[in-house]
Amino acid sequence: MAELKITLFKSLIGAKKDQIATAHALGLTKIGDSSVQPDNAQTKGKVAKIIHLIKVSNA
Repeated sequence: MAELKITLFKSLIGAKKDQIATAHALGLTKIGDSSVQPDNAQTKGKVAKIIHLIKVSNA
């Protein structure tokens, strides 16, 4: 199964509470944190919610 590498590159300060919760659900808490997630509909929905804070690449 395909996987996505998600990296937080902007601060969560000033983000809405639901966006912060989404970042934490993906395992991202500090700038530079990365996580590998499965490429499925749930992950794509989370990515779409905080796309302005993260960088996404294939793992």
